[in-house]
Amino acid sequence: MKTIAPFIAPFRSVLLSTLDSEGNPFGSYAPFVYEGATFYCYLSDIATHAQNLQRHPKAGLLFIEDESQTSEIFARKRLSLQCDVEIVAREDARFETIMGVFGTRFDASTVARLVSMQDFRLYAFRIYRGEATFGFGEAYTVGGEDMQMLVPRMGGGHRPK
Repeated sequence: MKTIAPFIAPFRSVLLSTLDSEGNPFGSYAPFVYEGATFYCYLSDIATHAQNLQRHPKAGLLFIEDESQTSEIFARKRLSLQCDVEIVAREDARFETIMGVFGTRFDASTVARLVSMQDFRLYAFRIYRGEATFGFGEAYTVGGEDMQMLVPRMGGGHRPK
């Protein structure tokens, strides 16, 4: 059975969808680390998406094939995830571990500089629902014990008018 890991492997950043204080959607992006079935982003309190997550700890994550790489603009490969979000305290054992992964995945000196800034927080995104589309007729629901598996969606398929 397919998993989400091979699709997200080449991505270094993710598109974020959050809700503002009035319930309006806000789109942004952030670099991420994926460890133990959890996505992590390191965000500044100044950023609108961080303020939104502090008020409403749910988010949408979107991984989508680059337009310049797709053979069909109407069927770009994509993975859309709905997540519960929590702030990982600096005192939490995960903080040092995950920031170490950030330092390995991205420029270590930049990550060290960001860690020294007290207005940045580590956010953990845990999937509770998701779906993927890899072309016409190739749709999946994200499932399994750790929400890592791609389960084929059954249905009537596309029908002409």
